[in-house]
Amino acid sequence: MLGRARTRARGRARGRPSVAQPEPPGAAAASPTVMRHVVLLPFSCINHHLSCLCCVEELLITTGLQNLSMMPTRPSRVFQDIVLNTRQNLEHVRHSKTGTAIRVLANHFRVWHPRWPVFKYNVRFQPDVKGARLRAELLFQSERVFGRRRIFDGQSLLSPERLRVLELVRQTQDGDIVHITVEFFKELKPTHPDYLRYYNVLFRRCLINLEQVGRHYYSQEAEEEFRSWGLDVRSGYITSILPYEHSLTLCADVSYRVLQSKTAYDVIDGTYEFLRGYNNRTYRVDGINWDQNPRDTFTRSDGTRVTFVEYYLQQYNEQVTELKQPLLVSLGRWRKGQRDAPREPVLLVPQLCYLTGAPTYVASLQTRLHYGIESQAFQSFAPRRRPPDVTIYSNVQEELERWELRFGSDFMPVSGRVLREVTIFQHDKSFGPDPELGDWLRESRSKYLLRAKSLTHWVLLHTQEFADIACSFHRSLARVTPAMGMAMTRHVSPLFVFKVVCILPSDDQKRYADIKRYLCVQCPVPSQCVVAETLSSPKRFLTIVTKIAQQMNCKMGGALWKVETGLQRTMFIGIDCFHDVVHRRKSIAGFVASTDEDLTTWYSQCIFQETGEELVDGLTGCLEAALTSWFKNALSAPQSIVVYRDGVGDGQLQALLDHELPQLVRYLKHACRHSIKLAFIVVKKRINTRFFIEKNGLYHNPPSGTVIDVVLTREEWYDFYIVSQSSRSGMVTPTHYNVIYDTIRLTPDAVQRLTYKLCHMYYNLPGIIRVPAPCHYAHKLAYLVGKSLRQEPSRSLSHTLYYL
Repeated sequence: MLGRARTRARGRARGRPSVAQPEPPGAAAASPTVMRHVVLLPFSCINHHLSCLCCVEELLITTGLQNLSMMPTRPSRVFQDIVLNTRQNLEHVRHSKTGTAIRVLANHFRVWHPRWPVFKYNVRFQPDVKGARLRAELLFQSERVFGRRRIFDGQSLLSPERLRVLELVRQTQDGDIVHITVEFFKELKPTHPDYLRYYNVLFRRCLINLEQVGRHYYSQEAEEEFRSWGLDVRSGYITSILPYEHSLTLCADVSYRVLQSKTAYDVIDGTYEFLRGYNNRTYRVDGINWDQNPRDTFTRSDGTRVTFVEYYLQQYNEQVTELKQPLLVSLGRWRKGQRDAPREPVLLVPQLCYLTGAPTYVASLQTRLHYGIESQAFQSFAPRRRPPDVTIYSNVQEELERWELRFGSDFMPVSGRVLREVTIFQHDKSFGPDPELGDWLRESRSKYLLRAKSLTHWVLLHTQEFADIACSFHRSLARVTPAMGMAMTRHVSPLFVFKVVCILPSDDQKRYADIKRYLCVQCPVPSQCVVAETLSSPKRFLTIVTKIAQQMNCKMGGALWKVETGLQRTMFIGIDCFHDVVHRRKSIAGFVASTDEDLTTWYSQCIFQETGEELVDGLTGCLEAALTSWFKNALSAPQSIVVYRDGVGDGQLQALLDHELPQLVRYLKHACRHSIKLAFIVVKKRINTRFFIEKNGLYHNPPSGTVIDVVLTREEWYDFYIVSQSSRSGMVTPTHYNVIYDTIRLTPDAVQRLTYKLCHMYYNLPGIIRVPAPCHYAHKLAYLVGKSLRQEPSRSLSHTLYYL
């Protein structure tokens, strides 16, 4: 993908109460601190080789019991989905046997757990104690009251003992008296979702020599290989214990946090996110207060005033030496449920704040990792054999035995199937993806496109600085378009232009947004932007120009290729949402629907919603408009509609069934004149499950098209995983699919093959992507409108892929 067409990684801001510390001015939940900035990277973000997954087994080797502060948290939303049964009404679901069988391993370990019930108790502190560590210390001052078999998460207590209501009086080190009330709440059966949450709390207590950053745990020692790059890279683990078809399993994935050695004081003229080192909190810098410095005072929570210098020295033993430096201002992160709450500024000392994330020059690091130039420095990333058998420290073993918890030491074996290769049809030719690269760029650029458009009445815009690049681009464009069947004329005066290509001098978001806003809202014409630096690689120049030509063809209403879906007269819909959690702008829902049988024409519409709102209103109007567009391209109504819904958070399945699905069902049942069947599939990309195969003691990615629909699926769901992509470096991440509604009566084999085929229909890449094309189109639409346009695009563009 080129220039601005790149899709950036997305994240959802999740609300989380904070551990109380003495607070700086305006900070309700954050104290001034030594900041080191944190970024949690998924497995593939630093091109980590497959063998690092072997380190998951080492997780249990290096465990030990420690007293970690368990943040007072609400019950995790992931456990709310477990009790939801969406399969009970899908009688046609049967196990599928199509495809070549394959044995894969997963980064899951079996868990044996107790079969006896436990009791949950609510714990209240009066006055309130803000800090789970202090709460635990006060509650368990007398061990004989609760015994040694207990789990406390900061708000509630789990114990196998039935306790009467307890009224305890405790005294803090400062002499304050705290009254603690422990009262019975409910009995939990072994399969209760809350029981599972406490298993996760207990397991994380057993991670030794790791520090908690957000929800996960990371090594306290940095990787030596990256120090020369000015980076502090620390490995860690993402763990979860959840139920699947036959047992509970522990899922353990590798994660990384990346810190820079620079402090905010070193780059005071920039705007960055950063981490406070002593308690690992992250903040975004929204401004600089030049009128205050560390010698100024603020009011602490107890009403006393103290300077920033004194506070850091007393609280964290950190010395502030630059007394004239200004203070950073952070307005904090927006959180769901705080839509109308004002953001009070938090003041921070730049000298104690470290930048988070990787600087731009680290792009060359990724290149080196990819091609193995520094093989010696990164030899630890080479494929490795299994680590030794797992051993567990005695104190950890004792804690687990109290709860009768045991963990398997081997990766969980799973039976999978490899789907047949998908055939690509382009004009009068057909071909398949390259078996190693998983793409078909070479075949695509040398054959006529499925529906080629002429590039006429167009203009090429650029600055004088990049005139040579623009001339080379124009010559190359004229060279590559004839082979694809695209007629091209010389660009014309801007007075008669109907298409625009812009070569941008830099990756400036504001410039890009202004151009797109004008060309998508005020003067709607097909447009393509590309950063000049993207065109500066001689080796890839023709490839890049070819992709730009294909993108322009799509934006003018053309089509590149097609696949045979196996379903006749079927409309495919993708829905996704974009949330601007930093600026609290309105959330954007993207709705994209195919309007012909070949999936070569598309209708799109965006819906503006309240900030942070994930559930979409207005789907009835979108579906009605999409059907109207369908009848312009086809003589008969679609027989069925398949919806792929991306971006659904943990715990939202029931809300989806109650809110979004009824909108579509009611319209098709009562307002639509035609009998149309419906299937609704939830797509989930952000998962920690990984699959791999073992050959000669080494681990490799499973082949593209690998499907897993047993063992690590749920009995209550009609769900499956697909590994759609191929990769020669790093770990391929599977995508999880959950069919929550289906009147088409798609068999598992049919829905799996259909989904895999749709991963070949994304016109911005001549290759296979992680999700079905309608999903990614909806994401691209929502991202463009939410990030750049920030207003509704012209309806005249709604029948083209202008958002590619």
